[in-house]
Amino acid sequence: MDLHVDLTERRDLAGQVYRGLRARVLDGRLRDGEQVPPSRELARRLGISRNTVSLAYEWLMAEGLLVSRGRAGSFIQNAPRERGARARPSPGVKLRPRAVWSELPAPPVPVPQTQYDFRVGYPDASLFPFDAWRRLMARQWRASALSPAYADPAGHPELREAVARHVGVSRGVSAEASDVLITHGAQQALDLVGRVLLEPGDRVAMEEPGYPPARALFQSLGASVVPVPVDAEGLDVSRLPDDTRAVYVTPSHQFPLGIVMSPARRKALLDWARRRDAVVIEDDYDSEFRFGGRPLETLHGLDRSGRVLYVGSFSKVLLPALRLGFLVAPPSLQRELRLAKQVTDWHSQLPAQGALARFIDTGALARHLRKTRREYEQRHTRLSEGLARHFADTLELLPSVAGLHLCATFTRGGARLEKELTAKAHAAGVGVESLSRYFMGAPTRHGWVLGYGGVTVERIEEGLRRLRTRLPAGR
Repeated sequence: MDLHVDLTERRDLAGQVYRGLRARVLDGRLRDGEQVPPSRELARRLGISRNTVSLAYEWLMAEGLLVSRGRAGSFIQNAPRERGARARPSPGVKLRPRAVWSELPAPPVPVPQTQYDFRVGYPDASLFPFDAWRRLMARQWRASALSPAYADPAGHPELREAVARHVGVSRGVSAEASDVLITHGAQQALDLVGRVLLEPGDRVAMEEPGYPPARALFQSLGASVVPVPVDAEGLDVSRLPDDTRAVYVTPSHQFPLGIVMSPARRKALLDWARRRDAVVIEDDYDSEFRFGGRPLETLHGLDRSGRVLYVGSFSKVLLPALRLGFLVAPPSLQRELRLAKQVTDWHSQLPAQGALARFIDTGALARHLRKTRREYEQRHTRLSEGLARHFADTLELLPSVAGLHLCATFTRGGARLEKELTAKAHAAGVGVESLSRYFMGAPTRHGWVLGYGGVTVERIEEGLRRLRTRLPAGR
């Protein structure tokens, strides 16, 4: 290992080496069984004599913190199991972040999945084709497939081609490879759009209730985020402020209500954007999972003025851990978006991009989607039927024919029942999410948003039964 020892004094060099190593053992930075560098090597790195390092090692051995194993080397022993307190530098001047960062909610603490996990945003990892993906990644990690140079910020050329074909066939999005920019998921795509288009103070309209991470992102960039109500037809275009610069929508499967934006509203939104010289950001985040009804054309497909930016992700289709998404942008913004990607992180990981390109081109993605769509449709049906059976007198299930979650609102009890039951559910090992948490302003509806990506068909019924038993008497 590379071992840093601070030798600030000219005298007592052996003592300084000894105290430096001893402190690292006691505070947990050097752990039981770790090998320290040979005395000759550490002496060379520190620019001191080997005898000085050997003396420090002898003191550590005498104290029982180091043991010599002959030609195998010297190893740490008897290190504390619990990490001790480290000496930290004086905080000095308190640095002040921009005010907006103190106003945004803290990142959620990762919570392990439960047996009955109805939380939103989890695909089923057991459905992921690990063997096929491992083979594709192995090919990408060959030296012949990797370049020592940085790559195009817009992404792997084969993946851009594959994505353009994929969204063209599956969603009717008319795009060339040059229109596609590969990102670290939908969140980075939104960040790039905001960096390129928004000035501090610009107004961004979002659905209410809506997607909190997108809201937080636009606020972090200094935008003024305005919630716009959603009704049975989707975003209420008549409520958009006249000076709105950008509108963020999830028209294919509104998040979190699950409503599909009507054709009339789609036309009205595009007409409004054209008149107001505004931009529409279309997040088509889980459109691959549709279980009924005729899919409506995307806003991007209806757009004739180049005002729609189309955002997609492979997080739900494959796994969030891959961090792969894309942005389809009009030619007028492609240079700036590519530059924004370059100054942000240069480019996304190339081996995973190359593997995904092959995964799409060989038809493996299409096969995977057919398999997962069948599985998720069973869960969608089981959850819908279970809610109707157990909560007919308490919850109203909102219509939804796509995605990985359902939304149900309380017919009575409202905020009190939502808060009380959600807490009881978590205590019973059932993961649910409150609908109210997706509102920016005062919630006008209360209920649950129930995902089924993280719970198997067999466990849905028992999870709902446990929820039902937590209802107060008389409900």
